[in-house]
Amino acid sequence: MYESRNEPLLPPKHFRRRLAWHALYAALLVLATLLLGALGHWWFGGHSMHDALINAAFVIGGLGAYTLPESLGGRIFFAAYGFFVGLVVMATLGVVLAPLAHRIMHKFHLDETGDDSA
Repeated sequence: MYESRNEPLLPPKHFRRRLAWHALYAALLVLATLLLGALGHWWFGGHSMHDALINAAFVIGGLGAYTLPESLGGRIFFAAYGFFVGLVVMATLGVVLAPLAHRIMHKFHLDETGDDSA
């Protein structure tokens, strides 16, 4: 997917396209997490669908719960979903920053002459 060490640096137009694709992947990941959370809060927590969606959005946004579930299943889901959201946030950050980190490292390696006789 990315250019190797021996290939030239990606042109800015193609790099912007790569960034846009990664942002789209990250948005889809967050959207899927939101959908999973809304369905879980609705199913396990006994909330209405709009309250479940608000709960999931608040958890993803880091604000905490809008309404706490009263059932045991809802509380277990809420705890598991909280851990899952933490992992999704880290994965999303990695997806968004991967092209930038690769470009910086690739440019750094292009600047090397490869000549150790100096």
